[in-house]
Amino acid sequence: MSAIAADPDAPETDRLPVLSPMLQRLAAERATGALMRDRGTLYLADGQVVHAESPATPGIDVLLTTGGTLRHEGWWDAVAQAGAGRRVGRYLVDSGHVPGGALELCHLGALYDAAFFALAPTGTPARFRYGVAHWIGPVRPVPVAAVERETLRRREFLDRIWPDPACDSAPLLRTAHGTDAPVPARQRRLLELVDGVRTASDIAQALGRSAFHILVDLRRLAAAGLVEAVRAQPLPAVADPGRITLPEVTADPDIALLRRLRDALEAL
Repeated sequence: MSAIAADPDAPETDRLPVLSPMLQRLAAERATGALMRDRGTLYLADGQVVHAESPATPGIDVLLTTGGTLRHEGWWDAVAQAGAGRRVGRYLVDSGHVPGGALELCHLGALYDAAFFALAPTGTPARFRYGVAHWIGPVRPVPVAAVERETLRRREFLDRIWPDPACDSAPLLRTAHGTDAPVPARQRRLLELVDGVRTASDIAQALGRSAFHILVDLRRLAAAGLVEAVRAQPLPAVADPGRITLPEVTADPDIALLRRLRDALEAL
């Protein structure tokens, strides 16, 4: 697991790992807007996380409709009626499409799921757009500390199951190994979609399940020797772009040299 910085001046019992310094600063400012990172976006209102999205995990619409909580027609009705006003969640409850408790549970599941991926380590700077709100509207805000704590807990949990994260993002293959223990029905459905092309995110979208829960099952299957990640093929060796190869013989060596230097600089 990647190193996580912590405040050295904080008391030992209150020390909280820092997954995103910018996120903590925005929480302290009670900022409202969208924090955009490589693998997802966190939406804040008054410094609390009110929603999260990531291309790695199904959205709340998929979780609601695939699980049978909401019909597709009801979802699109809510988007049409309340999307522009950013109150889709409130409309779903007020119109009787979804019970309030069911919406909160599904929303929290989608929020924590997407935040897990959005807060993954990255070398790309995050961006924050002040004042941006999500169309789902207010459901149940979550403190930043709770989101970071749950994200860290999930990372540690996955590493305890199987420490190799390759199967989290790469295409997956079934192995030729068998197992004496029966495979649970939930994991058998997942295995049926492992074809050497689909990734964990693809399988989550197909099944309409939490991407993190898919990762849990995949790491258990990897630990049992039933699945493995498709390893990337090594790239063929290429010439050093910093080295300029000059011709041994040329009719006009000065012009040829200048052209070679120009072409190499443009390539760099």
